Amino acid sequence: MTSFRRDYELGEAERVGAAIGAALRAGDVVALSGDLGAGKTTLARAMLKARGLAGEAPSPTFAIVQPYAPPEVDLPIAHIDLYRIEDASELVELGLDDYRHDGALLIEWPERLGDGGWPDMLWLEISGSGERRVLTAKVPPAWEARWPLR
Repeated sequence: MTSFRRDYELGEAERVGAAIGAALRAGDVVALSGDLGAGKTTLARAMLKARGLAGEAPSPTFAIVQPYAPPEVDLPIAHIDLYRIEDASELVELGLDDYRHDGALLIEWPERLGDGGWPDMLWLEISGSGERRVLTAKVPPAWEARWPLR
């Protein structure tokens, strides 16, 4: 697994997310980790927009899973927020593996997966405050050739 680090301004978040979103393929899982207000949802929205979503993507905090399918997007994507998950055993009911068959997963609060994560998951850690953010990416082999933020 390779690691990359990128500093960016909040105003660049859409461009950063769009670059990652354009590289998404069916079967991908993108973990978006960081404190409250770090910009996880902002990056996820930019990824969805890069895949064709025209409207505003609602935060999946209360729904937990917000699915998107063609023609709304060009690749089925499930935007997931695990913030309200208290125990990893609750994840079985969400059927997350099913979304990977022909689509991709964007998962906020992936720490709640416990040991239930995927070894090929792209892990994005967002930190910083104010106008500055730092994106640290743990890029698995499946992503290395297509990682867009070198």
